[in-house]
Amino acid sequence: MLAGSVGAESVTVGTGAVLRGLDKVSGKTTDIELANGTTTEYGRLVISLGECRYPEGNASGDAYAFLTVRDKGATENAFSGWMVASAPSLNALDHSRYDVWVTRCKTK
Repeated sequence: MLAGSVGAESVTVGTGAVLRGLDKVSGKTTDIELANGTTTEYGRLVISLGECRYPEGNASGDAYAFLTVRDKGATENAFSGWMVASAPSLNALDHSRYDVWVTRCKTK
């Protein structure tokens, strides 16, 4: 819908994303770096990054990444979709122990 609208912003695909994870039990935060198309583990979570996109010239505040997050003990995904760095609560992971959000795209 918006792709054809007048004044649509040009986007750039980053090489990956920097996520931040919060363990709600310990209160510890961890930065997680992922390249596009890769998967990593954070606690009991398995996090896969499809790709990270950002408006030209702004790889941090307006970055958005396609993530799939699964708890190791579950058969269904805890989250699958786009997360937006500037509005993490817009489309957030709903997990009892962990929070994960996008902070920025990687450009190199």
